[in-house]
Amino acid sequence: MKYQDQDFSSFHPYPFRFFMFLSQQGADRHNISENKAKWKTKLFPFFQIFFFFQLIISRTQLVLGQDWDGIIITQADYQALQALKQELVDPKGYLKSWNDTGFGACSGSWVGIKCAQGQVIVIKIPLKGLSGRLSEKIGQFQALRKLSLHDNEISGSIPISLGFLPNLRGVQLYNNRFSGSIPASLGLCPLLQTLELSNNSLSGIIPTSLINSTKLYRLNLSYNSLSGEIPLSFTQSSSIVFLDLQYNNLSGSIPDSWGGNGNNNFHLQSLNLDHNSLSGGIPVSFSKLSELLEVSISHNHIIGVIPNDIGRLSRLRFLDFSYNAINGSLPKSLFSLSSLVLLNLESNNLDSQIPLDINKLQKLSVLNLRNNQFSGEIPMSLGDLPNLSSFNVSYNNLSGPVPSLLAQKFNSSVFVGNPQLYGYNASTPCPKTPSPITRGSKLSVKDIILIVVGALIIILFLLCCILLCCLIKKRASAKGGKTSGVKGVPLTAGEVEAGGENGGKLVHFGGPVMFSADDLLCATADILGKSTYGTVYKATLENGNQVAVRRLREKITKGQREFEREVNVLGKMRHPNLLALRAYYLGTKGEKLLVFDFMPKGSLATFLHACSPDTPIDWPMRMRIAKGTTRGLLYLHTSANIIHGNLTSSNVLLDENSNAKIADYGLSRLVTAAANANVIATAGALGYRAPELTKLKKANVKTDVYSLGVIILELLTGKSPGEAILNGVDLPRKVASIVKEEGTSEVFDLELMRDTSIIGDELLNTLKLALHCVDPSPSARPETQQVLQQLEEIRPEAAAPSASD
Repeated sequence: MKYQDQDFSSFHPYPFRFFMFLSQQGADRHNISENKAKWKTKLFPFFQIFFFFQLIISRTQLVLGQDWDGIIITQADYQALQALKQELVDPKGYLKSWNDTGFGACSGSWVGIKCAQGQVIVIKIPLKGLSGRLSEKIGQFQALRKLSLHDNEISGSIPISLGFLPNLRGVQLYNNRFSGSIPASLGLCPLLQTLELSNNSLSGIIPTSLINSTKLYRLNLSYNSLSGEIPLSFTQSSSIVFLDLQYNNLSGSIPDSWGGNGNNNFHLQSLNLDHNSLSGGIPVSFSKLSELLEVSISHNHIIGVIPNDIGRLSRLRFLDFSYNAINGSLPKSLFSLSSLVLLNLESNNLDSQIPLDINKLQKLSVLNLRNNQFSGEIPMSLGDLPNLSSFNVSYNNLSGPVPSLLAQKFNSSVFVGNPQLYGYNASTPCPKTPSPITRGSKLSVKDIILIVVGALIIILFLLCCILLCCLIKKRASAKGGKTSGVKGVPLTAGEVEAGGENGGKLVHFGGPVMFSADDLLCATADILGKSTYGTVYKATLENGNQVAVRRLREKITKGQREFEREVNVLGKMRHPNLLALRAYYLGTKGEKLLVFDFMPKGSLATFLHACSPDTPIDWPMRMRIAKGTTRGLLYLHTSANIIHGNLTSSNVLLDENSNAKIADYGLSRLVTAAANANVIATAGALGYRAPELTKLKKANVKTDVYSLGVIILELLTGKSPGEAILNGVDLPRKVASIVKEEGTSEVFDLELMRDTSIIGDELLNTLKLALHCVDPSPSARPETQQVLQQLEEIRPEAAAPSASD
């Protein structure tokens, strides 16, 4: 039986070896001597039966042809799989099922392998922690349709042999460590539809041959180190729908031959070229892309004016030309884009007035004109836009009154930097219109004497009041401030500067608790936590009031002049979902203290992971926290133009009503670049850092959205991202893996599973949104505004919170 088992096992990968064996056995039987005939008689029936079944199986393979179920893998594909396994490093043993015999390769038992007619058609092994290299023998899979190895740590070059696969349709190698150039041979794949190589270390130029694949509709090469110009051939492709080249080192001008001859056979919907070194003007030929939905060329060196033909893009929803050197005025045709949701022209050289026709953009949700040279008044009609939720015209040359509806809806920070603009806060009141003087009227001598005497009386009265106030203040100071019950004189609300007995300077921004410098320095302090920025204390004043004080590390902060300029901007920011900065203190020895409201419930991390089992956290409360955090982040991104960069559940604090308040925002503006790099590294260790930050080292809007997605997953699962990291895989990957292998019911916190009959749909939709936020590809993540909109659709509220403090 052992001898028979050995022959049977060799049958599956090499089916015709058994016939050779039988033939040899048959030849030997002619030479068997008569004295062994009995032994031959016993064995021959067994060989007859075995040969019969072998013949049936072999005949089945030959006869069925197209209907063959592919249990036996071809020799070429088996060898290629073995080569693939040999060059990949598999620390977690996912490829153990790839046995050395080839048995079962096409029956579904080999991880990530699918076959048809004995040939491999899909290799799908994402999120498995694989490293090593990709074997050139991958070119032997002549039937391969899809190669999906994204979100691993595979390095080396992309095999040239990939381009010789005639049936290849999809390649997903993003979020790995591939280096070298992109093989030009990939343009030889006639059926290629998607090519996603983002977030690697690829360099060199982009091969012009890629567009030779006439079915290619999705090309994502973002977050690499590609150089050279954008291939002219890209502008001639009628199949491409999604083109993402952001965050590379591309240079030269953007080709002005998009859309060919304008025959409406071009289907490009998304074009992202931001964060490169592109120069020249905005291509007029953009107007031929009639199906374009979004275009971004921000953070480049684009010059010139916005073409008037831009108004032909009737379906355009997102337009981002920010951070360039575009000049001139806004073309009138721009306001015929009735589908426009986002218009970002920040940090250019645009001038002239904001056109009155801007009110035609009825779907506009985000309008950012910050840091340009716009002049004149803000059109009153802007306040009538029904969907406008984010607006910024700061740092222009605007003048006149701010429309009352805009002043009520948005914080003053979106209007600052316009010296002649008024009416958006108490410090910039509208000037009173002087009473007209009747022409030709003259004052008599008697009138003049009465006016002078009256003025002298008023001046004497004011002097008496001042002397009386000084006397009262002096006496109060001598009594030690008995009326206040604390040392010194309590400060009043507003930007009041004062020095205590130890010197230094205290600047207030208002708030429910007022104190002097001496009060602050004499308060009892308990450590709440430490971070790269410094130590946070709970300070209890002598009158029993409590505040939170962050003492910044002296060695990491910026110089005093720059520090004061930045901290004064932060101190004026107010939003119900931001922890308000109430004051700051500069000591004579270089110490810098930031004073905030004290949140007795602590952080969301403590609330979720350190609460007593007897204190359940229900779904409405978790959803309210998610919405509040998103509202605060949206305000930072759109109204304050601040990237948080270190958003975690530890710096989302909860007030007495469990409302979320984001802390630590804007601290990056107060410290050096080296300190900020350490903060980003710490966020990664905690499990909140977006994968592309390993390369970029600088946070942006999409990395903040990733961190927000992790917090929403934390609310859904009840799991700490830090614990997931300790187990070798981050929380987003772990959740995605559980959903794929075990289903969604295994993801949610047990506390939430009790009410799945009521909130089941809400949980599933929120999970889907959170996974969208943590998508490995930054361009696929939603905008903060979209996250908030979807959360409100999932669980509507009776009334949204106001934007006032």
